[in-house]
Amino acid sequence: MTSAKRPIRIGLQLQPQHADYATIRRTASEAEDLGVDIVYNWDHFFPLYGEPDGLHFECWTMLGAWAESTSRVEIGALVTCNSYRNPELLADMARTVDHISDGRLILGIGSGWFERDYTEYGYEFGTAGGRLDDLAEALPRIESRLGKLNPAPTRKIPVLIGGGGEKKTLRMVAKHADIWHGFGDPDVVRRKVGILDQHCADVGRDPAEIERSVGVSGKPDELGQQLLDLGVTQFTVGVGGPDYDLGLLREWLAWRDRTNS
Repeated sequence: MTSAKRPIRIGLQLQPQHADYATIRRTASEAEDLGVDIVYNWDHFFPLYGEPDGLHFECWTMLGAWAESTSRVEIGALVTCNSYRNPELLADMARTVDHISDGRLILGIGSGWFERDYTEYGYEFGTAGGRLDDLAEALPRIESRLGKLNPAPTRKIPVLIGGGGEKKTLRMVAKHADIWHGFGDPDVVRRKVGILDQHCADVGRDPAEIERSVGVSGKPDELGQQLLDLGVTQFTVGVGGPDYDLGLLREWLAWRDRTNS
């Protein structure tokens, strides 16, 4: 398992909904001051929870702003929707934010799922399988464009793929990702990482090369060690506006510090 080799990292998914931007910016800075390792947003055009027409902001322009307003944390989308941007454009955007942030970007990506985003912004929703096929086609194009850009990225930008689809998504993780992000209780995660390990064996990749990340909504004393025993080393707490309560995040940070020491 990777838990013996990787330090525990704590992420915050700062959901860009139901808050003004000044509050979002202030919360990102507060999370950095608290010692969080990564601050993520998400790539949607409308709130996912609460008032469906509430306040909401776009993902990648926000990441460019965070690249300037933070100085230590890694930043990224959890996750970018592959459907919304041409793969070559996305690669160029990622390279640009990588430079603005002095090498702190994580390129999180997934196939997309929120139908309202598609219908109101004029994208074809299609089928889940078709969107996964599009992602499989886009990932090599992103990698190719990152290799052609001038200037090149400041580092090999880590690619995070989000999702738990056992036949397609986890195979893409085995082939392309530096980080896998999933959701679920320890029993679900145990199944997913077992399948991911098999996909890695099938494509000839060491599964220890892939950081395992899980979104958590429970307490670290209940979940932390169970997930750590499965090789999960990145734990992400999600918070929504307007108030962005960081209480649970503080608990996970304290657990990280005790466990890493």
